Amino acid sequence: MKKNLLKTTVLSLAGALALSAGSTAFAQESKSLDELLRKVQAGYSADAKENAERERRFAADKAQQASLLAQAKQQRAAEESRSATLEKKFEENELLVVDKQRQLRERLGALTELFGHLTSATGDLRSNLQSSVTSAQFAGRTEFLDKLIAKMSSSEQLPSIAEIERLWFEMQREMTEQGKVVSFSREIVKGGGEKETRTVVRVGSFNLVSDEGAYLQYVPETGAVQELARQPDGMYLGWAEDLASATDGVHPFGADPTGPKGGSFLAALIESPTFEERLHQGGLVGYIIMGLGAIGVVLALWRFLVLMGVGAKVSAQLKSAKANGNNPLGRVLMVHEQNPSMDTETLELKLSEAVLKEVPKLEAWLNLLKIIATVAPLLGLLGTVTGMIVTFQQITIFGAGDPKAMAGGISTALVTTVQGLVVAIPMVLLHTIVSMRSKSIVNTLEERVTGIIAEHTEAQLGKN
Repeated sequence: MKKNLLKTTVLSLAGALALSAGSTAFAQESKSLDELLRKVQAGYSADAKENAERERRFAADKAQQASLLAQAKQQRAAEESRSATLEKKFEENELLVVDKQRQLRERLGALTELFGHLTSATGDLRSNLQSSVTSAQFAGRTEFLDKLIAKMSSSEQLPSIAEIERLWFEMQREMTEQGKVVSFSREIVKGGGEKETRTVVRVGSFNLVSDEGAYLQYVPETGAVQELARQPDGMYLGWAEDLASATDGVHPFGADPTGPKGGSFLAALIESPTFEERLHQGGLVGYIIMGLGAIGVVLALWRFLVLMGVGAKVSAQLKSAKANGNNPLGRVLMVHEQNPSMDTETLELKLSEAVLKEVPKLEAWLNLLKIIATVAPLLGLLGTVTGMIVTFQQITIFGAGDPKAMAGGISTALVTTVQGLVVAIPMVLLHTIVSMRSKSIVNTLEERVTGIIAEHTEAQLGKN
């Protein structure tokens, strides 16, 4: 009651203030008291009409809210009733499902174990077909097996006789196709990424080759057939090309024996570095070793040919009675011809001097061959030690969790040792051959000088 009285007082005061303000304004605008009275009366009527309209709208909104509240209560009651009905039906259905499952188990009986084995066999077959190269020719087999496994895994459906017979057919076909060499046409992915439709030859469950003689690879993840990035060397490609172009008969072929997955042994074979790649693995030290080897071979061949020519001239000189200055023996004999009456001791010294002048020419560059033969394995050892240091640094950083990577690093480090030995062994042989040839000519000179001194001594003794 106090609140209503306070509210009425506040409204009256606000109305008075508004009326006072309006009267002041009207007083300013109006010219007479009658006109001011009319305007006040007109304003009061407008306010009363507006207030009545507001009260009417408020009453209408209140009635509408009451109607919505009643509808919401009615709908809640209906949903509660429906929820109770559904809960009751759900409980009845649970009991029905349990009863049906019991009936299914009773009717299956011993067939439950049979279908378990059937599901296991289907899973094994799907795993084999996904990775088998025969899937490159027979696509879409795994989709049927996926559906069959999903059906047998559920407790509501059983496989039909036709599905079981098709499972047996797929197993029998896979075993049969593993013993055949057949050709078929399909799209392959070339090494550069372009796609072509070509004739593909399948060798059992081991390998695929194209009609161009290139080995192919079946990719189970995408179902694509693509050329191997690297092809095997040597006779394998020739055999593959002969097999692809053959129509009958027996032909040699490099089949991968690693099983139905195929390609693992072949992949390891083609990933092995070639001779050229091995040379590059040696790095800077390897290049230096091979450069020294090339220089040594060229030098040894050159010296061997030179000594062969000198030996031929010396042999011709041995058959001639007159000294010829185009060979070492001839130049030594010219010393005797130019000093026929010289005493024996002096002649011996002169001839020895002539022989000593010829020896450096005959043994030229032999020491360099010997140095190359000695330095090459030392450089190889240097490259190996350097490579091992790098390998152990990588192990320190990344750990030794990957033995394959560690073995690859050690293998690469040992390449320089192999290169050093490959250069040193031929260098030793070539140095020995060239040195023996040079010593043979020097021995011929010394033998001939000894003979000349003996003859000269006999002549001097005969005169005395």
